[in-house]
Amino acid sequence: MAGLRWDDVQLFLALVRDGSLARAGERLGLDASTVSRRLAALERRLAVRLFDRTRDGMLATEAAEGLVASAETMEGGALGFARGAEGFERAVEGRVRLTAPPGFADAFLPRVLVGLAERHPRLLVEVDARIAVVDLSRREADLALRTIRPQAGDLVQKRIFVTRTIPVGAPSYVASLGTVADAEGARWIGYGEELGSIPQARWMSTHVPRERRALLTSSLTLQLAAAEAGLGLVLAPAPYTRAFDVVPARMGRRLAASLAALPEDELFLVGHRAQRDVPRVAAVWRYLDEAFAEMAAELSRAQRPPPDRRAPRSR
Repeated sequence: MAGLRWDDVQLFLALVRDGSLARAGERLGLDASTVSRRLAALERRLAVRLFDRTRDGMLATEAAEGLVASAETMEGGALGFARGAEGFERAVEGRVRLTAPPGFADAFLPRVLVGLAERHPRLLVEVDARIAVVDLSRREADLALRTIRPQAGDLVQKRIFVTRTIPVGAPSYVASLGTVADAEGARWIGYGEELGSIPQARWMSTHVPRERRALLTSSLTLQLAAAEAGLGLVLAPAPYTRAFDVVPARMGRRLAASLAALPEDELFLVGHRAQRDVPRVAAVWRYLDEAFAEMAAELSRAQRPPPDRRAPRSR
């Protein structure tokens, strides 16, 4: 027991929470074989089997379940120690870990980070652009950009913009369509079955015939790149018209009404209350707030479709 380290407890908790060597390794920045070796060493030191290796993953044994509460108490103490140490910071320097949705991170963060680096040259920003929601309470990140409002945890949050999903496409393709009276009048790009429950995918399954679906993918960045190339129309939040060479398509009244029923798209800036005033974290919060406020001011212009050049002019 003298060799038990905090790293061992972190590994134990990651396996309990993720149930997989690979996912626990991703959480800890280790490969699956390293996680497996360290788990075996921990079980030898404790002289107890902690997990059953099954085809469905790592299942905690009764012995492991009895240790979870103590491990979480240790985790809470370690996090409190770290937050207390951060309270001594004075300069805006060091690493800030930011998590953001992958498509959003690809499209918007590079330009924002240029300005942040110019203002605070001693900051290092580490971006986690996975789909998974990381736990700020467990210090898996310092700040998060999220499309869903957090409902639990000692978190502070600010809604930094709200917009709507609109159909967009390459300017030449949109011009060739004119006003789209029904979904059969265009080619469409959307999400595959793995994301079939989200509102945009449900709209496509209701309104777009299969033969008019040109591409299905879980990557919003790929969807927009394909639309930019002229493959078809894609449903995307209006800010993406600033990051890709796409413009809003003009919908007929019936299609426009069905799209208006889609929920609004929101973006929240989220942080842990205990870290909110740490200088490096506070500096990134302020800059992101300013940068996306500027973007929000331009959204109304981005959502207006171009005129239908094919429509007859009124006399």
